[in-house]
Parts: sequence; structure tokens; C-alpha cells
Amino acid sequence: MDQHLGAGEEPTNDEISRHRNLLTDVNVNVDKTTWERLWPVIACGAGLFFDGYLNGVIGSVSTMLSAIYSKEYVDSSAQSNVAAIAFVGQVVGQLFFGWTSDHWSRKWSLFISTLIVIFFAILCTASYGAGGSPYGLFAALTAYRFFLGIGVGGEYPAGSVACAESTGELKAGRRHTWFILFTNVQIDLGFVVAAIVPMILVLITGEHRAGLMIAWRVSLGLGIIPPLSLLYLRFKLKEPESFRRGTMARTHTPWLLCIKYYWFRLVVVATIWFLYDFSAYSYGLLSSQLLTNLLGSDSKLWVSFGWNTLLTFFYMPGCILGSFLSDWVGPRNALGYSVLLQGIIGFILAGVYSYAAQPQYIAGFVVIYGVFIALGELGSGDNIGLIAFKTCATAVRGKYYGIVAAAGKTGAFVGSKTLILLYNHYYKAGETAKAGAYPFYISSSLCMLSAALALFCLPRIGQDTIEEEDAKFKAYLERNGYDVSKMGLNPLAGDGGVAGRGTVERAKAG
Repeated sequence: MDQHLGAGEEPTNDEISRHRNLLTDVNVNVDKTTWERLWPVIACGAGLFFDGYLNGVIGSVSTMLSAIYSKEYVDSSAQSNVAAIAFVGQVVGQLFFGWTSDHWSRKWSLFISTLIVIFFAILCTASYGAGGSPYGLFAALTAYRFFLGIGVGGEYPAGSVACAESTGELKAGRRHTWFILFTNVQIDLGFVVAAIVPMILVLITGEHRAGLMIAWRVSLGLGIIPPLSLLYLRFKLKEPESFRRGTMARTHTPWLLCIKYYWFRLVVVATIWFLYDFSAYSYGLLSSQLLTNLLGSDSKLWVSFGWNTLLTFFYMPGCILGSFLSDWVGPRNALGYSVLLQGIIGFILAGVYSYAAQPQYIAGFVVIYGVFIALGELGSGDNIGLIAFKTCATAVRGKYYGIVAAAGKTGAFVGSKTLILLYNHYYKAGETAKAGAYPFYISSSLCMLSAALALFCLPRIGQDTIEEEDAKFKAYLERNGYDVSKMGLNPLAGDGGVAGRGTVERAKAG
């Protein structure tokens, strides 16, 4: 992979070693307790819980809206727009906050994105059409979810990146585990809660029109609580140490050098994330509808939601086991071999779909489908974000991460449109076997492509890759005429822009 990196003058090993030595180990030089090192990881990463919840719950909300407005909702573009439009907003948010988190602040980018989520989550809950018009309701909900997506999008380049950089202060050997536990595991936990809540609410309110009207609003309204609970912690955050050392916020960004150095990795990581979200989010939206149709029109809605809850639980063993697997075998191998196996399971499920997708076999179908989902989280779900932040330097990490995450959400938007439209096309035509099997054929083929890209095009990623990558990048920039002494929030001449807390404090005292 490294042969694709770099254009212009390549740094020597001695130059890289010099910059590596300047990047002081914050675990040694900064006197912090375990909790002081850990709570920024939690505060930055745990917000992805509401990404999972707000994106996951809309599938069940859409099913309830279909039951309430059986003609207006189902026969309009609203059914796909309400579910998918948040992904468009997330792309905008990821790109915008990716820039601000590099050029302004990780902390304040994250704080502002959280405020956006809270405000538009409230508006989504209170969505209303003028004069009680259902079409006005759909339009309002669609618009609010777009802006909600912008706020959620900020969680990736601001929250996840700050979370990742904060793990650099934790003990080596478990850094990948901690990062995953407070990023992808949070997203998947959000998906699980998003499946449980609508089922419980429908049981409480009943399946009549008035009850479902309450249930869908409360389902969205509960999504306001998680970002509110993190607001104070995020206000108290400080900038991560690696950001303080490596940012270009006080100098100019050498765009051409950055592009020449990272373009190949960027394309590979963005493609893998696109392929993962294409399947993962679209199946999250499709599963409730698929199970409802599988059970038949005579089945209670809460029964469909119950099976969807069981199916969604498969996210958790996959993502939790994957968090440890990433430290054991490395993110590249964990991703590559897991999605390879996922693709094989998907092809099997597609091949037997016409037999397995019968009401009497629903338990077996859910188990196989669940294993398919779990392997996706074990591989791409857990590791794609980790790979994204560790394959670039701190100075450009927000923009790099924002771009590849935006590629992922573009995949989610395209997948949610493509797979749901494909499913509905064949289902309405009475070809139920094709309706269910074709999405699995498509997703499984994409899994094989992801596995090939990961195993053959990604570099090895270790515990200290952040420091290694920063050293290589600074040596490369210096070799090509860029003044790296101006990098960092407290740039000091003669130290390559690297200033640990102790160095900065001594400089201020003197």
C-alpha cells in the first residue's frame, strides 16, 4: 500500500525517526488518572448511540405511518424520502464539520453538532402538516430529518475523530477495543433500542390509528434524550493531545501535497465504507417491512416489531466480539475475513430464500439473517471507522474522516433507495422470492469486493499508528518544503511543531 503514497520527495527513515521521537508519548508525559484518560473517549464517542437510534427507529416509524396513512404514504415518494433524507443531511454535516474540526476545533464542532441534533429531533417529534394535511406532515418530517442529519453527520469527523485521538492516551493493547466500544457498539446499541421502543409503545397504545399516532411521535421524541445527556460532558471537553500537537489550524494547509500523499488510501477506505453502509443501513430500514410482509397481513404489528427486535439483537454479539478481534488480529484482517464470510452467508440466504422465507420457518430465517448482520458488524461495522482515522495524519484527519464517512452515508442513501425500491417492485408484482433474494445477492457481491479491497489495498494498522502516521506525514511535508514548525495549537520553533503539555507549560512559564 505504501508504494501508492506520496509524490515529490519521499522522506528518509532518519527524518521519520526524528519526527517520531519529537512526538512525545502523552501516556508518559501527561499525568492523568485512568478515568481522566477514559471519559473524553466516552463523551466523544457515545453520541453515536443517537445516530443508531434516530436512523434505526425511522424504519419502524415508517411502518406505523404506512398503517396510519395506507394510501397517502405508501403511494407517494414520502415512504422512501422520510427514511433516506437524513443520510443526505449527514453527508453535508460530515463534510462541513470535517473542515471545522481540523481548522477550528474538535470540541466546539462536536458541541454545535449536538445542539443541531437536539433542536431538530424536537421538530421531528412535533412535525405537523398545515390544516392536518398528511402530505404537509410528510414534507415537514422530511425537511426536519434532513437538518437532523447535518447534526448527526458532525458526530463522525468531530466526535469519532476526537474519540479516536483520545484513545491514544490509553494503554496500548486495548486502544482499538475502547474506540469500537464507544463508536460502533454505540451505533448498534442505538439500533437495538430503536427496535425495542416501537414494539413496547405499540403494545401500550394499541394498533388503532390514534394509538399509532402517539407511538410514532414518542418513538422519535425519545431520541432527544441521548444528545441532551451528553451536552454537559461535551461542554467540559478539552482538545485531544494529538490535535493540539498536529493541527494546521494556525497555518495553511498544503492541499496538493495532502492529496498526492493520501488519495489512494482515501479512495480505498471511502469505497469500503460506501459498500458497508449501502447494505447495513438499507437492511436496517428494510427489515421491519420485510418481516411484516413475511408474517402476512393478519399478523399483529407488534409481532413484526418483536421479530425485528430479535433480529436486531444480532448486532450486539457481532460488534462486541469484533471490538476485541480488532486488537487480536488487526483491523485489516478483522474486516477483510469477516465480510468475506458474510458474503458467503448472504449468498446461501439468497439461494434458500424462497424456502426459508415462509411464516412457519421465520425463526430459522431470522437466525440466518441475524448471522449475516452480525458478521457485517464484526468486520466493516467495527473496523471501517478505526481504519479511517488511523490511515491519515492528525492535521487532515477531520477532513479525511468526513469525506470517507460521507461516502458511507452516500452508500446508505443509495442503498436505502435501491434495495427498498427493488424489494417493493418485485413484492407488488407478486414475485416475493425475488423481492427478498435479490437484495441479498447484491449485498453479498459487495461484501466480496470489500474483502478484496481490505486484504490487498489497506496497510497494516497497529496500536501506535497515530504517532507513526503523524511522524511520516510531517517528515514528508518537511521534505517537500512545508514549514512544520508552525503546526500545533502552540507551535514552537525548533521542535517540529510538536509540543506536549509539559513543553507548552514550560514555554509559558518562561
